Amino acid sequence: MSITGRAAVFGQPISHSKSPALHLAAYAALGVDLQYGSIDAGAAEAAQLAQMLGTEPGWRGASVTMPLKQAMVPFMDEVSERVRRLGVLNTIVVSGEPGAIRLRGENTDVEGIVRALTDAGATRVDTVAVLGAGGTASAATEALSLLGATHLDFVVRTPERARGVIDLSSSLGHTAEAIDVDAAADRMGGYDAVVSTLPPHAADGLPERLGLEALRAGTPLLDVAYDPWPSALGSAWSAAGGSVVGGLSMLLHQAVEQVRLFTGIHDADWPEVTNVMCDAVGLPHPIH
Repeated sequence: MSITGRAAVFGQPISHSKSPALHLAAYAALGVDLQYGSIDAGAAEAAQLAQMLGTEPGWRGASVTMPLKQAMVPFMDEVSERVRRLGVLNTIVVSGEPGAIRLRGENTDVEGIVRALTDAGATRVDTVAVLGAGGTASAATEALSLLGATHLDFVVRTPERARGVIDLSSSLGHTAEAIDVDAAADRMGGYDAVVSTLPPHAADGLPERLGLEALRAGTPLLDVAYDPWPSALGSAWSAAGGSVVGGLSMLLHQAVEQVRLFTGIHDADWPEVTNVMCDAVGLPHPIH
C-alpha cells in the first residue's frame, strides 16, 4: 500500500525551522509520497489547528514547537503516558477515517535529547544542570533520568518557575533543586553535563557568569537553540574545553521518531535514513 498525505511543523516563529528539510529528506529516502510544510501559529490558535487536523483530509501528523507544546495537549483525543507525565507534546499523530479522525499526542523530544547527549559522549550522567524550566526542560528531565541522572539543578531566575520540573524529578526517582546562575557557577566543576533549554539568545549573557573556568575538560553541553549557531554559550563552552552539541542534533533525532510515527514504517534501514537527514541539514553522521 502506498503511503501518501501531508504533515507540517506548527509554531511561532517558524521560518527558521529545519524540520521540513529533515522530514522531506527522510520521506524521499523511504520512497513515500508525503508532503511536509510549516504553519506559523501561536498558542491562541491551538484549537483551530486541532480542528484542521481532524477535518481536512490527508493529514498524517504534525511536529509541534513553541509556543504550542503545552497548548495543544487539551485538544488531543488521547495522549501517550509520557505526554500525560510531562504535560507537553511535540508530535501529533493523525489516524482514522474521515468522520472518525483521532489525534494522539506524543513526545519524541526525550529521544532527541538522549541521542544528542549520547552523540556528545554523555552515555551516562549523575549530576546535571538544566538551564530553564519550561516544556523542553520537562523533556530533558525524563531524558536525563533515562541516562542515569540522580540529581538535577534547574537554573532559573525565580524558584517558583521550577516547581513543575522539580515535582517531575521526584516522580522519576531523582532529586532536584532550583538555583540561580551564581550557585550554578559555584557547582560548575561538579556537573557531568549541562543542558540549555533556553530560546535563542536567552543564554547570551550567561557565559561570563557560569564559572566556565572550573569546567572539567570534555563536559558535554547540549544547547537546544540552533539558530543562530554556534550560540554565544556554545562558543564559550567550547573555548573552555567542553564538548558542545547543538539543538540541530536533538531536532534530527526527535524527527527520526516522528517519521516512524507519521509513516507507520518500522522495518527500514534507519541508520541510512538518519544519515540522509543529516546530509539535508549539514550535520555529521552519528555513530550508530
